[in-house]
Amino acid sequence: MPEKSITANGGDARTVRVAMVQALLAGGERERNLDHGIELVARAAADGADVVVLPECFPLGWTDPSAAALADAIPGGETVELLRGAAREHGIHLCSGVVERDGDRVYNAAVLIDPAGDILLHHRKINELDIGHPYYAVGDRLGVVDTALGRIGLMICADAFAEDRVITRTLGLMGAELILSPSAWAVPGDHDQDVEPYGDLWRNAYGPVCREHHLYIVGVSNVGWIPDGPWAGRKCIGCSLLMGPDGIVAEGPYGPDAETIIAADLLVGRSERPWHHPPDRWFRPLEAEEA
Repeated sequence: MPEKSITANGGDARTVRVAMVQALLAGGERERNLDHGIELVARAAADGADVVVLPECFPLGWTDPSAAALADAIPGGETVELLRGAAREHGIHLCSGVVERDGDRVYNAAVLIDPAGDILLHHRKINELDIGHPYYAVGDRLGVVDTALGRIGLMICADAFAEDRVITRTLGLMGAELILSPSAWAVPGDHDQDVEPYGDLWRNAYGPVCREHHLYIVGVSNVGWIPDGPWAGRKCIGCSLLMGPDGIVAEGPYGPDAETIIAADLLVGRSERPWHHPPDRWFRPLEAEEA
């Protein structure tokens, strides 16, 4: 369980260890990726993680054509049931992308599971890129949940740069203290990190919301070459990112072979969180205006 302490303003705060599992995903190799991902979760848990985050579209890879045949149900499918078992076994909160089958539709989904193995949040990606639409239906939900770690919100990758950051800002207005975002960050195969460093897209997407709503955002990308689908020949390069109100907390390394686990301790929970309401867009509740 996370340790508790008292902040300077008297609020109850929790020290939460977040583990970003920047896993190698082999496109379409479901069983191999499942076995490897569960092994990495165990390693992160052994290092004291309270919450472990896996990448987007686990265990198939984003826009891999295998989604049509190998997507499975939430709950009840092999993928999510293995994840639930891992959360129970290690006594952790576990967040992962999942390629979900629901009837005749496939979704780019994500789940948050508690240490009892219960699914607390089930998200379906809303702001999918155009090349993802042939593979995934548009998401239909957005939510937060109160946990022992604090109030957590869930999104997926490009949800973060929906116009005006509306998805992340909505989660912030819903009271999220920690937003978890399974992701798949890819570049052309010949991309040169020394010439064109990767990452500003996400720093610029996360930073304003972290500052405005005094929260943390955790984006976790896989690594590995993309073998099939519309981005065949590109490479997923990690660069997983954890940002908070004061800026970057932790970053993962760059490269298609840069598999690693990045852990960071966060102080989550404050009694006074700032309101941010740009003119004509966000408004205080009536009771806040009258106070």
